[in-house]
Amino acid sequence: MAESARTFWKGYLRLALVSIPVRLVAAEKAESEIRFHQVDRNSKQRIRYLKVAPGKGEVKKEDIVLGYEVEPGNYVFMEDEELDSLKLSTRHTIDLLQFVDAEEIEPLYFNRPYYVLPDGEVAEEGYRVLRDALWAKHKVGIGQLTLRGREHLVALFPMGEGQGLVLDTLRYDSELKNADDIFSAIGREKPREDMVQMAEDLIERRSEPFDPAKFRNHYAEALRELVKAKLGRGETVPVEEQVEPGAKVLDFMEALKRSVAASGGGEAPPEPPKKGKRAAAPPAKKPPAAKSSKAAKAPARRRAG
Repeated sequence: MAESARTFWKGYLRLALVSIPVRLVAAEKAESEIRFHQVDRNSKQRIRYLKVAPGKGEVKKEDIVLGYEVEPGNYVFMEDEELDSLKLSTRHTIDLLQFVDAEEIEPLYFNRPYYVLPDGEVAEEGYRVLRDALWAKHKVGIGQLTLRGREHLVALFPMGEGQGLVLDTLRYDSELKNADDIFSAIGREKPREDMVQMAEDLIERRSEPFDPAKFRNHYAEALRELVKAKLGRGETVPVEEQVEPGAKVLDFMEALKRSVAASGGGEAPPEPPKKGKRAAAPPAKKPPAAKSSKAAKAPARRRAG
């Protein structure tokens, strides 16, 4: 299975008494985001984040429990088994509770998109029926789904005529700040009519169908070019990777020595200077080939109809 088509969730899409086996695939590209690591400039070591308790130091994973603060300083502990025992139907089923016009959902409610695929040949007919019905009626299905221990409000809509279904997690109303409070300081008086007309004319002249492929992430492209330039100048720095306690480290030279000894051969070749130490006559550095990377193209969120 291709990397981009890995299943994120499997369950059922349910409409009344009809259940359709489906699976979710992430719509976002994980590799589209440029990620940096924090490094100690002096020791050339990666900076790691440890889970510590004051006066105790690092805490083992098995000793960490989830706690809900009911009042300052007082917590209720939640064990994994207790959370798993919660009987939520939305853990394995997406119940479509109602249908709305796509224009009724404000853009700020949309959170994260997933592609929805039929899970098996038997599911495909029901999947196509629901997809085509949503497209014909220009409707979006609203339901709930539990992902990663949290119940999400979700919207289900067809990507396009004869294509597939897309599920987008939605923010709950309680998660958004009150817009009236935020915009309350903006004046209520009407602007000049001629200025509004000029703005309308400008909007009309620049109106065209939305094509996300026309837009590029200029900052990400500039970062890639900067990395490529630094590689070209040989500006690479060996960074020491910290090893988890108990892990065994065996470098290439040590492995080579053991192989020679095991085969009954002569002495292993002399060990070259270690990375990070200045040699008497350093050889010219050959920059590694930079991997080509296309600018990320965000998946289009098309409304039904």
